[in-house]
Amino acid sequence: MARALVTGIGGQDGSYLAEELLGHGYEVFGTVLGSPEGYPSLAPLRERIQFVPIELENAEDVRRALREVEPDEVYHLASASFVPASWEDPVGTSTSAVAAVSALLEGIRQEVRGARFVNAASAEIFGAPTEMPQTEATPVAPLTPYGAGKAFAHFLTGAFRRQYGLHASSAILFNHESPRRPLHFLTRKATHGAAAISLRLQRELRLGDLSARRDWGFAGDYVRALRLMAANDVPDDYVVATGESHTVEEFVAAAFEEVGLDWRDYVRFDEALSRGASDSPSLVGDSSKARERLGWEPEVGFRGLVSQMVQADLELLKDQAASAR
Repeated sequence: MARALVTGIGGQDGSYLAEELLGHGYEVFGTVLGSPEGYPSLAPLRERIQFVPIELENAEDVRRALREVEPDEVYHLASASFVPASWEDPVGTSTSAVAAVSALLEGIRQEVRGARFVNAASAEIFGAPTEMPQTEATPVAPLTPYGAGKAFAHFLTGAFRRQYGLHASSAILFNHESPRRPLHFLTRKATHGAAAISLRLQRELRLGDLSARRDWGFAGDYVRALRLMAANDVPDDYVVATGESHTVEEFVAAAFEEVGLDWRDYVRFDEALSRGASDSPSLVGDSSKARERLGWEPEVGFRGLVSQMVQADLELLKDQAASAR
Protein backbone atom coordinates (compact mmCIF):
# COMPACT_ATOMS: atom_id res chain seq x y z
CA MET A 1 0.00 0.00 0.00
CA ALA A 2 1.51 3.33 -1.08
CA ARG A 3 1.83 6.03 1.58
CA ALA A 4 1.07 9.69 0.88
CA LEU A 5 1.68 12.68 3.12
CA VAL A 6 -0.52 15.69 2.35
CA THR A 7 0.23 19.03 3.97
CA GLY A 8 -2.85 21.21 4.41
CA ILE A 9 -5.17 18.23 4.06
CA GLY A 10 -8.02 20.12 5.73
CA GLY A 11 -8.38 22.68 2.94
CA GLN A 12 -10.49 22.48 -0.20
CA ASP A 13 -7.76 20.81 -2.26
CA GLY A 14 -6.51 18.67 0.59
CA SER A 15 -9.89 17.09 1.26
CA TYR A 16 -10.46 16.29 -2.42
CA LEU A 17 -6.94 14.91 -2.73
CA ALA A 18 -7.50 12.72 0.35
CA GLU A 19 -10.60 11.28 -1.33
CA GLU A 20 -8.67 10.74 -4.56
CA LEU A 21 -5.79 8.95 -2.85
CA LEU A 22 -7.97 6.82 -0.58
CA GLY A 23 -9.98 5.81 -3.64
CA HIS A 24 -6.76 4.49 -5.19
CA GLY A 25 -5.83 2.46 -2.15
CA TYR A 26 -3.32 4.80 -0.53
CA GLU A 27 -2.53 5.01 3.15
CA VAL A 28 -3.02 8.72 3.75
CA PHE A 29 -1.28 10.92 6.31
CA GLY A 30 -2.09 14.61 6.66
CA THR A 31 -1.24 17.83 8.42
CA VAL A 32 -3.72 20.47 9.56
CA LEU A 33 -3.63 23.65 11.61
CA GLY A 34 -5.26 22.95 14.95
CA SER A 35 -7.63 20.03 15.46
CA PRO A 36 -8.83 17.79 12.58
CA GLU A 37 -12.35 18.18 14.02
CA GLY A 38 -12.26 21.80 12.87
CA TYR A 39 -12.49 20.80 9.20
CA PRO A 40 -16.03 19.74 8.17
CA SER A 41 -14.93 18.57 4.71
CA LEU A 42 -12.81 15.90 6.37
CA ALA A 43 -15.64 14.53 8.51
CA PRO A 44 -16.46 11.54 6.25
CA LEU A 45 -12.75 10.70 5.93
CA ARG A 46 -11.39 11.45 9.38
CA GLU A 47 -11.18 7.85 10.56
CA ARG A 48 -9.26 6.87 7.44
CA ILE A 49 -6.58 9.57 7.70
CA GLN A 50 -3.63 9.50 10.07
CA PHE A 51 -2.91 13.04 11.22
CA VAL A 52 0.71 14.04 11.72
CA PRO A 53 1.73 16.98 13.93
CA ILE A 54 4.31 18.97 11.98
CA GLU A 55 5.60 22.51 12.31
CA LEU A 56 6.28 23.01 8.61
CA GLU A 57 8.60 25.95 9.20
CA ASN A 58 10.82 23.84 11.49
CA ALA A 59 13.29 21.80 9.44
CA GLU A 60 14.06 19.33 12.23
CA ASP A 61 10.38 18.71 12.90
CA VAL A 62 9.76 18.07 9.21
CA ARG A 63 12.67 15.60 9.07
CA ARG A 64 11.34 13.78 12.13
CA ALA A 65 7.88 13.45 10.59
CA LEU A 66 9.27 12.20 7.29
CA ARG A 67 11.32 9.55 9.10
CA GLU A 68 8.25 8.37 11.00
CA VAL A 69 5.83 8.31 8.07
CA GLU A 70 8.26 7.17 5.35
CA PRO A 71 5.95 8.42 2.58
CA ASP A 72 6.17 7.32 -1.03
CA GLU A 73 4.62 10.63 -2.12
CA VAL A 74 4.48 14.07 -0.52
CA TYR A 75 1.94 16.68 -1.65
CA HIS A 76 2.54 20.22 -0.41
CA LEU A 77 -0.77 22.10 -0.34
CA ALA A 78 -0.46 24.00 2.95
CA SER A 79 -0.35 27.76 2.47
CA ALA A 80 -2.43 30.89 2.98
CA SER A 81 -4.77 30.65 -0.02
CA PHE A 82 -6.68 33.95 0.06
CA VAL A 83 -4.63 36.20 -2.21
CA PRO A 84 -5.76 39.68 -0.98
CA ALA A 85 -4.98 38.75 2.64
CA SER A 86 -1.30 38.30 1.77
CA TRP A 87 -0.99 42.11 1.77
CA GLU A 88 -2.13 42.18 5.40
CA ASP A 89 0.80 39.98 6.45
CA PRO A 90 3.43 39.99 3.70
CA VAL A 91 6.19 38.94 6.10
CA GLY A 92 4.26 35.97 7.43
CA THR A 93 3.11 34.95 3.94
CA SER A 94 6.64 35.06 2.54
CA THR A 95 8.28 33.42 5.54
CA SER A 96 5.89 30.47 5.67
CA ALA A 97 6.12 29.85 1.91
CA VAL A 98 9.92 29.91 1.89
CA ALA A 99 10.47 27.92 5.08
CA ALA A 100 7.90 25.18 4.45
CA VAL A 101 8.93 24.20 0.94
CA SER A 102 12.62 24.46 1.82
CA ALA A 103 12.17 22.21 4.86
CA LEU A 104 10.14 19.64 2.92
CA LEU A 105 12.51 19.40 -0.04
CA GLU A 106 15.62 19.21 2.12
CA GLY A 107 13.89 16.76 4.45
CA ILE A 108 12.99 14.50 1.53
CA ARG A 109 16.57 14.68 0.24
CA GLN A 110 17.97 13.63 3.60
CA GLU A 111 15.35 11.21 4.93
CA VAL A 112 13.22 9.72 2.12
CA ARG A 113 15.13 10.47 -1.05
CA GLY A 114 12.98 8.16 -3.15
CA ALA A 115 9.73 9.93 -2.22
CA ARG A 116 7.96 11.82 -4.99
CA PHE A 117 7.15 15.46 -4.22
CA VAL A 118 4.38 17.57 -5.77
CA ASN A 119 4.18 21.28 -4.98
CA ALA A 120 0.93 23.18 -5.47
CA ALA A 121 1.95 26.36 -7.28
CA SER A 122 -0.49 28.95 -8.62
CA ALA A 123 -1.30 30.95 -11.74
CA GLU A 124 -0.72 33.99 -9.50
CA ILE A 125 3.01 33.52 -10.21
CA PHE A 126 2.35 35.04 -13.65
CA GLY A 127 0.98 38.35 -12.31
CA ALA A 128 0.00 40.44 -15.32
CA PRO A 129 1.08 37.98 -18.04
CA THR A 130 2.63 39.10 -21.30
CA GLU A 131 1.11 36.25 -23.30
CA MET A 132 -2.24 34.48 -23.62
CA PRO A 133 -2.75 31.73 -22.70
CA GLN A 134 -0.08 31.04 -20.11
CA THR A 135 2.13 27.95 -20.36
CA GLU A 136 4.93 26.44 -18.31
CA ALA A 137 7.32 28.76 -20.22
CA THR A 138 5.44 32.02 -19.51
CA PRO A 139 7.67 34.52 -17.64
CA VAL A 140 7.05 34.55 -13.89
CA ALA A 141 6.26 38.04 -12.56
CA PRO A 142 4.02 37.93 -9.46
CA LEU A 143 2.08 40.99 -8.29
CA THR A 144 1.33 39.96 -4.68
CA PRO A 145 3.16 38.49 -1.67
CA TYR A 146 1.07 35.36 -2.21
CA GLY A 147 2.21 35.09 -5.82
CA ALA A 148 5.82 35.79 -4.87
CA GLY A 149 5.74 33.05 -2.22
CA LYS A 150 4.29 30.59 -4.71
CA ALA A 151 6.94 31.62 -7.26
CA PHE A 152 9.72 30.90 -4.74
CA ALA A 153 8.31 27.44 -3.99
CA HIS A 154 7.94 26.77 -7.73
CA PHE A 155 11.54 27.75 -8.50
CA LEU A 156 12.95 25.89 -5.50
CA THR A 157 11.14 22.70 -6.50
CA GLY A 158 12.81 22.88 -9.91
CA ALA A 159 16.18 23.67 -8.33
CA PHE A 160 16.08 20.56 -6.09
CA ARG A 161 14.99 18.46 -9.05
CA ARG A 162 17.99 19.57 -11.10
CA GLN A 163 20.58 19.67 -8.31
CA TYR A 164 19.76 16.41 -6.53
CA GLY A 165 17.71 14.43 -9.03
CA LEU A 166 14.64 14.41 -6.78
CA HIS A 167 11.30 13.41 -8.23
CA ALA A 168 9.94 16.92 -7.55
CA SER A 169 7.20 18.55 -9.63
CA SER A 170 5.19 21.78 -9.52
CA ALA A 171 1.53 22.00 -10.47
CA ILE A 172 0.74 25.52 -11.70
CA LEU A 173 -2.89 25.47 -10.66
CA PHE A 174 -5.24 28.00 -12.21
CA ASN A 175 -8.36 29.05 -10.31
CA HIS A 176 -10.25 26.00 -9.08
CA GLU A 177 -13.40 26.10 -7.02
CA SER A 178 -15.96 23.86 -5.33
CA PRO A 179 -18.70 23.95 -2.69
CA ARG A 180 -15.86 23.55 -0.16
CA ARG A 181 -14.47 27.03 -0.87
CA PRO A 182 -14.68 29.28 2.21
CA LEU A 183 -17.30 32.02 2.05
CA HIS A 184 -14.80 34.90 1.80
CA PHE A 185 -13.68 33.76 -1.67
CA LEU A 186 -15.34 35.63 -4.52
CA THR A 187 -16.78 32.58 -6.28
CA ARG A 188 -18.34 31.15 -3.13
CA LYS A 189 -19.56 34.61 -2.13
CA ALA A 190 -21.36 34.78 -5.49
CA THR A 191 -22.98 31.33 -5.32
CA HIS A 192 -23.90 31.64 -1.66
CA GLY A 193 -25.27 35.14 -2.28
CA ALA A 194 -27.40 34.01 -5.22
CA ALA A 195 -28.79 31.11 -3.17
CA ALA A 196 -29.50 33.33 -0.14
CA ILE A 197 -31.23 36.00 -2.24
CA SER A 198 -33.38 33.40 -4.00
CA LEU A 199 -34.47 32.10 -0.57
CA ARG A 200 -35.17 35.67 0.64
CA LEU A 201 -32.45 35.46 3.28
CA GLN A 202 -30.49 38.34 1.72
CA ARG A 203 -31.45 41.39 -0.31
CA GLU A 204 -28.29 42.26 -2.21
CA LEU A 205 -24.74 41.13 -2.91
CA ARG A 206 -21.80 43.55 -2.80
CA LEU A 207 -18.81 42.73 -5.00
CA GLY A 208 -15.72 44.46 -6.37
CA ASP A 209 -14.47 44.60 -9.98
CA LEU A 210 -16.43 42.30 -12.29
CA SER A 211 -14.22 42.69 -15.35
CA ALA A 212 -11.25 40.50 -14.34
CA ARG A 213 -10.98 37.27 -16.35
CA ARG A 214 -10.14 33.89 -14.87
CA ASP A 215 -9.82 30.27 -15.93
CA TRP A 216 -12.09 28.43 -13.46
CA GLY A 217 -12.12 24.67 -12.99
CA PHE A 218 -13.35 22.13 -10.44
CA ALA A 219 -10.99 21.40 -7.54
CA GLY A 220 -11.78 17.67 -7.69
CA ASP A 221 -10.48 17.57 -11.26
CA TYR A 222 -7.31 19.46 -10.38
CA VAL A 223 -6.20 17.20 -7.53
CA ARG A 224 -6.41 14.28 -9.93
CA ALA A 225 -3.68 16.03 -11.93
CA LEU A 226 -1.52 16.14 -8.79
CA ARG A 227 -1.76 12.37 -8.34
CA LEU A 228 -0.96 11.79 -12.01
CA MET A 229 2.11 14.01 -11.71
CA ALA A 230 3.42 11.93 -8.81
CA ALA A 231 2.67 8.70 -10.70
CA ASN A 232 4.53 9.80 -13.82
CA ASP A 233 8.08 8.45 -14.01
CA VAL A 234 9.49 11.79 -15.14
CA PRO A 235 9.15 14.76 -12.74
CA ASP A 236 8.25 18.08 -14.35
CA ASP A 237 6.14 21.22 -14.03
CA TYR A 238 2.61 21.37 -15.43
CA VAL A 239 -0.05 24.00 -15.99
CA VAL A 240 -3.38 22.66 -14.75
CA ALA A 241 -6.25 24.65 -16.29
CA THR A 242 -9.38 24.36 -18.44
CA GLY A 243 -8.21 26.76 -21.16
CA GLU A 244 -11.49 28.71 -20.95
CA SER A 245 -11.60 32.36 -19.91
CA HIS A 246 -14.60 33.91 -18.15
CA THR A 247 -15.12 37.26 -16.47
CA VAL A 248 -16.22 37.60 -12.88
CA GLU A 249 -19.45 39.06 -14.29
CA GLU A 250 -20.06 35.85 -16.27
CA PHE A 251 -19.55 33.76 -13.14
CA VAL A 252 -21.96 35.92 -11.15
CA ALA A 253 -24.54 35.92 -13.96
CA ALA A 254 -24.38 32.12 -14.20
CA ALA A 255 -24.87 31.80 -10.44
CA PHE A 256 -28.02 33.96 -10.49
CA GLU A 257 -29.34 32.22 -13.61
CA GLU A 258 -29.15 28.95 -11.67
CA VAL A 259 -31.82 30.32 -9.30
CA GLY A 260 -33.83 32.09 -12.00
CA LEU A 261 -32.76 35.64 -11.16
CA ASP A 262 -31.12 38.53 -13.04
CA TRP A 263 -27.90 39.41 -11.22
CA ARG A 264 -28.18 43.09 -12.20
CA ASP A 265 -31.18 43.48 -9.89
CA TYR A 266 -29.21 42.43 -6.82
CA VAL A 267 -25.45 42.95 -7.24
CA ARG A 268 -23.94 46.25 -6.08
CA PHE A 269 -20.40 47.44 -6.76
CA ASP A 270 -18.24 48.08 -3.70
CA GLU A 271 -14.95 49.89 -4.34
CA ALA A 272 -13.55 48.61 -1.04
CA LEU A 273 -13.68 45.04 -2.41
CA SER A 274 -11.57 45.77 -5.50
CA ARG A 275 -7.98 44.52 -5.45
CA GLY A 276 -6.60 47.41 -7.50
CA ALA A 277 -3.20 47.30 -9.20
CA SER A 278 -2.28 43.95 -7.63
CA ASP A 279 -5.10 42.12 -9.43
CA SER A 280 -4.13 40.11 -12.50
CA PRO A 281 -6.38 41.35 -15.33
CA SER A 282 -6.55 38.03 -17.16
CA LEU A 283 -5.36 34.51 -16.37
CA VAL A 284 -6.05 31.57 -18.68
CA GLY A 285 -3.93 28.45 -18.90
CA ASP A 286 -2.78 26.12 -21.66
CA SER A 287 -2.73 22.62 -20.14
CA SER A 288 -1.66 20.85 -23.34
CA LYS A 289 1.41 19.39 -21.64
CA ALA A 290 -0.64 17.82 -18.82
CA ARG A 291 -3.19 16.47 -21.29
CA GLU A 292 -0.55 14.93 -23.57
CA ARG A 293 1.91 13.57 -21.00
CA LEU A 294 -0.37 12.73 -18.07
CA GLY A 295 -3.58 11.92 -19.89
CA TRP A 296 -5.35 14.48 -17.71
CA GLU A 297 -8.35 16.56 -18.68
CA PRO A 298 -11.04 18.36 -16.68
CA GLU A 299 -14.40 16.64 -16.43
CA VAL A 300 -16.52 19.46 -14.95
CA GLY A 301 -17.18 22.46 -17.19
CA PHE A 302 -17.78 26.09 -16.23
CA ARG A 303 -21.58 25.86 -16.09
CA GLY A 304 -21.45 22.55 -14.27
CA LEU A 305 -19.10 24.00 -11.66
CA VAL A 306 -21.32 27.04 -11.00
CA SER A 307 -24.44 24.86 -10.83
CA GLN A 308 -22.79 22.45 -8.38
CA MET A 309 -21.77 25.31 -6.09
CA VAL A 310 -25.17 27.05 -6.16
CA GLN A 311 -27.06 23.82 -5.51
CA ALA A 312 -24.78 23.02 -2.57
CA ASP A 313 -25.44 26.47 -1.09
CA LEU A 314 -29.19 26.10 -1.58
CA GLU A 315 -29.02 22.82 0.33
CA LEU A 316 -26.92 24.46 3.04
CA LEU A 317 -29.39 27.33 3.49
CA LYS A 318 -32.72 25.51 3.18
CA ASP A 319 -33.13 24.88 6.92
CA GLN A 320 -32.38 28.52 7.66
CA ALA A 321 -34.93 29.59 5.06
CA ALA A 322 -37.58 27.29 6.51
CA SER A 323 -37.11 28.65 10.03
CA ALA A 324 -37.26 32.25 8.74
CA ARG A 325 -40.73 31.76 7.24
